[in-house]
Amino acid sequence: MHMSDKEQLKTSWSAVKTAMENFHRDALMALIRDLYGLSPSNKHFVHARFGLGQDPLAEYKKIVSDCMYPDVYRNHPVQIAKAKKAVSEYRKAAGDIRGEIDLMIHFVERGNQFTLDYGDIDENFYDSLLSMYSRAVKAVIELPESEQESFRERLWELTESSNKIGWGYHDRLCEEYYRAFPAADD
Repeated sequence: MHMSDKEQLKTSWSAVKTAMENFHRDALMALIRDLYGLSPSNKHFVHARFGLGQDPLAEYKKIVSDCMYPDVYRNHPVQIAKAKKAVSEYRKAAGDIRGEIDLMIHFVERGNQFTLDYGDIDENFYDSLLSMYSRAVKAVIELPESEQESFRERLWELTESSNKIGWGYHDRLCEEYYRAFPAADD
């Protein structure tokens, strides 16, 4: 039985939810097992959701590292979209704001280090780093002040290490940092 294009467009979460209403626990467990085994990203998602393993964040950090600081000797390209997706998937899976901040800062740290080791990239690359830096800063501000220090230190270290990077990147990091933390005397 083939669905028409119109029927396929109507398929949504509500249709899935309705179809699952009569699932028994065993059938639901089998579905989750099948999804779990389908892809590494599904496994990472389930591990993060349930806090399984020693460090569920580690798998997402590895993805971000591989994407933002690829092995150039094996012709691996920078994959900004895939790294952003890892941050987004972690947020959805774990709902852990501190882990998400850690991952966002890690994204910028790896991209920053890639530039320091291999030279300037391009404007889109730095715009992506700046956007992620800005998201991290905004999330840090929302934390209780007692939990901000380690994140602020890492954000500041990024501004210091970026001082020889082009495209106005360093200046924009500094502006973002001082706008968020005006009393900072780092």
